[in-house]
Amino acid sequence: MANEWVKVELYGQNNDGCPRRYNCASGTAITKGTLMVLTDPRTAAAHAVGGYNNIIAGVAAAGKSATDHADTIACWTDGIFEAVASLAITIGNPIMASGTANCVTTADVPTVCSGAALIGYALEAASAVETINVRLRL
Repeated sequence: MANEWVKVELYGQNNDGCPRRYNCASGTAITKGTLMVLTDPRTAAAHAVGGYNNIIAGVAAAGKSATDHADTIACWTDGIFEAVASLAITIGNPIMASGTANCVTTADVPTVCSGAALIGYALEAASAVETINVRLRL
């Protein structure tokens, strides 16, 4: 997968990024740093193209192969990460998953119907397809 998130600083009581464990498909490969979306029941899947306004579970804390038979994955939920902006973002703007896999965009707060779609804020200004530091806080 492209545009993986890269950890800069992890927060939480143990500076471990407050990982949460979710169910996942055992036959699916997931790259460390993949933005993960939440589906029912408490299942995480890789954020995909067209995934605008998804509910985000976190960022995959480790890689998973399609043949490892693992059916759970830990996702970081608290920290600073390098992420790719799909469009221009102003510093301090709230962010959400964009329609491009693993990318973020400015959250259109008046039209966002779920607070869980807001995943943090930009720590830097960005132009389209620029990598910036973002604060992930789920």
